[in-house]
Amino acid sequence: MTASSANRVESQSSLTRLAPLEAVLFDIDGTLCDSDPLHYYAFREMLQEIGFNGGVPITEEFFIETVAGKHNDDIAAALFPGDLERGLKFVDDKEAMFRRLAAEQVKPLNGLDKVRKWIEDRGLKRAAVTNAPRANAELMLSILGLTDFFEAVIIGGECEHAKPHPEPYLKGLEALKASKDHTFVFEDSVSGIKAGVAAGMPVIGIATRNPEDLLMEAKPAFLIKDYADPKLWAALEELDKTNAS
Repeated sequence: MTASSANRVESQSSLTRLAPLEAVLFDIDGTLCDSDPLHYYAFREMLQEIGFNGGVPITEEFFIETVAGKHNDDIAAALFPGDLERGLKFVDDKEAMFRRLAAEQVKPLNGLDKVRKWIEDRGLKRAAVTNAPRANAELMLSILGLTDFFEAVIIGGECEHAKPHPEPYLKGLEALKASKDHTFVFEDSVSGIKAGVAAGMPVIGIATRNPEDLLMEAKPAFLIKDYADPKLWAALEELDKTNAS
């Protein structure tokens, strides 16, 4: 057996234990749409404007390490240690800029329609679970035409703990009345993958922007490039066969 076929078998078996499948949980930013470049642009422009880092623009590496997938309270504390109030005001203003950009530029991740149809055809329950503020989440779901697709939208900031804590994903399961033993997660960040894994579910990591080696450290079931990735469809096909048997 080649390394790639061994990897494929492993990825399939990591979902077959979920049969019969009940639900699928999705992150939003970077998972339903490639929105991280817009967040990066907004942070870079606004931080440069206030002379952060001596006026030197932040790098993509800094963004991945300090911002991507994290809750705004944690981002504010990291960017403005000792002045949380200023940090929270800054991230609120940044989110307003992000929403202006998103309204014109957000597009669904490649293959999302196909996965949506797969889920709908099987009558599976579904929820969105995000660390984004509710205004962002609702705007993006609306732009993507997914407002009615999701039965619940769980916001990390409305939980006692945001991701990487498992609470938002556990609340997603609770809202759907679904079992962690019959549910999997789509996620694109280290923080999100850790949260899904800690909640006891296999997580399919989407390598939209974050480095694959970083994502693998969070222990996803396997990684895909986007929803058109043959690795994903091999695993879903195998799951379908298990469901039918």
